Amino acid sequence: MSEPGRTRRPTMTDIAKLAGVSQSTVSLVINHMSGAKVSSATRNKVLRIARELGYPVERMGHAVPALARNLVVYLTDELSTSPHAMTTIDGARDGAWEHDCLLSVYATRNDPEYEGAILARVLADPALLGVVYATIFTRTVTVPAQLADVPTVLLNCHVKERRDRLYSSVVPSEVLGGYAATMHLIEAGHRRIGFINGEGWIEAAAERLKGYRQALSSRDIPFEAQLVREGDWQVSSGHAHAQALLALRDPPTALFCANDLMAVGAIEAVRELGMDVPGQVSVVGYDDQDIARYTQPPLTTVLLPNYEMGRWAAESLIAQVNSGITRRTAMKMDCPLVARDSVASRGLF
Repeated sequence: MSEPGRTRRPTMTDIAKLAGVSQSTVSLVINHMSGAKVSSATRNKVLRIARELGYPVERMGHAVPALARNLVVYLTDELSTSPHAMTTIDGARDGAWEHDCLLSVYATRNDPEYEGAILARVLADPALLGVVYATIFTRTVTVPAQLADVPTVLLNCHVKERRDRLYSSVVPSEVLGGYAATMHLIEAGHRRIGFINGEGWIEAAAERLKGYRQALSSRDIPFEAQLVREGDWQVSSGHAHAQALLALRDPPTALFCANDLMAVGAIEAVRELGMDVPGQVSVVGYDDQDIARYTQPPLTTVLLPNYEMGRWAAESLIAQVNSGITRRTAMKMDCPLVARDSVASRGLF
């Protein structure tokens, strides 16, 4: 909760919404990344909105004291080719830099021996302030014993007992994200809503399904197992499962896909069947990747707050160390709906 009289600091998410671009695009512009494939018009629009909101857009000229405890180590199990990991790192880097700290990133490939070697090296550095311990998929982790006495914040992961407050942690609020996507379709008049999910063993998929079911239940719409299919997050599985769902005797009028790539496949499947999106079938995705703005029509989706989670983790770690905060926080970051043009109202039927 903000202090009385203080307004909330603008974020890259705010800029992205107003500019109609993704968080990763905003990050490229704000951080003046050379070689980034961003048009001049988009770059100027992002910078203008950022300045209007009061977001710092100029390169910061301060120098970091050489002997200060200013090193934040970002330890992750994987760096993937998707934009999620890099956007999260962008947030952590910006959060650290604004507090005169540097971010050093290490990927362990989920190899305990390699992880141990990294920790042995970085924990000996007198400049170390603390560790952001991150995972590419939201999941339960066992924090390495070497970090027992080191200030540590968990990013996109949590310990087995979430009531355990040994570590602050931040994860996306996936249940609410699934709920928001499904409720958006319900409020547009849809009652038969197909759900193309990812693999059920992945925590994010399980929680998005929970949100889907909660939204149906809140409007007294029966859950039908035949309307739920398990994909693999790729375009091809979205395409195949959309075809199967639309071939049912009583097909859905809307499809909620658990990521944007599967939604792209679903849209193509609808078109191949000679139907229109959103005129005959509405489609919602999840993640708000760049591709969501370029589908035809532009895809309504749920924003996965990668940048904001990374920033929160770094800032919380620094505050914990500098302020002597002993209370730990388990943060669930909001996953807001981004409404575009792939959902049409059907009225109440």
